[in-house]
Amino acid sequence: MKPRVIITARAHPVLQQRLEEKGFIVDVDMAISSAELADKISEYAGIIVTTRLKIGRDLLDRAVKLQWIGRLGSGMELIDTNYALSKGIRCESSPEGNRLAVAEHALGMLLSLMHRIHSSNQELREGKWIREANTGTELSGKTVGIIGFGNTGSSFARLLSSFGVTVLASDKYKHGFAKGYVREATPDQLARYCDVISLHLPLTEETRHFANDDFFSTLERSPVFLNTSRGGVADTTSLIHALDKGLVCGIGLDVLENESPSDFSEKEAHEFERLVNDPRVLITPHIAGYSHEAFELMARVLLDKLGL
Repeated sequence: MKPRVIITARAHPVLQQRLEEKGFIVDVDMAISSAELADKISEYAGIIVTTRLKIGRDLLDRAVKLQWIGRLGSGMELIDTNYALSKGIRCESSPEGNRLAVAEHALGMLLSLMHRIHSSNQELREGKWIREANTGTELSGKTVGIIGFGNTGSSFARLLSSFGVTVLASDKYKHGFAKGYVREATPDQLARYCDVISLHLPLTEETRHFANDDFFSTLERSPVFLNTSRGGVADTTSLIHALDKGLVCGIGLDVLENESPSDFSEKEAHEFERLVNDPRVLITPHIAGYSHEAFELMARVLLDKLGL
C-alpha cells in the first residue's frame, strides 16, 4: 500500500505534484482541526504544516507511521521537535524559501515609516494635503540594529547594503559573521547607537516578550522598531508604552500576539485600535513571508530537504 501524506495548509501545487510522483497518496485539508488530525494521524507517513496546528506529544504518540514533518516557512515553535526526533520522526522547515520576501517586506515597512508614505496616503484619502508635517527621514547614513542574524536577519542586512548604513547585528547563538558594513554588537550597543531596530527571532520561552518595557527603556535614539518574526516576541502593551513615552518614533509590525481579531479580548481589541489608528504605526496581516515567489520556493526547498 502506498504511504499517505497530509497537507494541512495552503501550499504551492508543486508540493502535491512531487509527492504524488514519489509514490505518496496525498490528502489536502487546509481546515483540519487539531482534534480531527489526532483521529487521522495514525494513517500518515508525512505531514505538511505551517503555523496553524500544534504538533505536540499527544499527537506524536498517535502518529505510529509518521516518518517526517515538513514545515513550510520558518519557525518550529509549534512542533515538539525534540520529542519527534526521539521517536525517529524527521523535522524539516524551509526558511530559505521566504527569507528574501520577509527582508523585502521589512525594508518596505521601514522606508514607508521613515518617509511617512502610509500615513500621508491615508491623509490624502481623507482629503488632506499636508506637506511640511510629512517631511521624511532618509535611511542613508543611519545605524540599523538587527536582533537575530539567521536567515531573515542576514537577508535584511544584505538588502541594506546599498543604503550606506551601518548594521549592528546581535545574535546570542551565532558569531563570526561581521563583514564590511555589518558589525557584531551587544544588545546594549544596539540600544545606544541604533536608529532602527528590527527583530528576527524565533518564538521560544527565552524570546517571549523579548521586547518589553525594560527593553524599550534602554533605547537612547528613539528608533524605528520593526517586528516581522513572531508576535509573541514583542509585548503589545510595552509597544504602546514605548510610543507614548517617545522611546520609539515608529513601529512596523507584520505579526501580533493574537492574530485572530474575532477572538480579541477587550484589552487586545483596545490595544489593536490604539496601534492601528496611530500614524506612526504600520501593521500588515502576517504576509511578509508570502510573496508569490516565496510560495513556490518554500515548497521546493522543503521537498529538497526531505529528499523528495
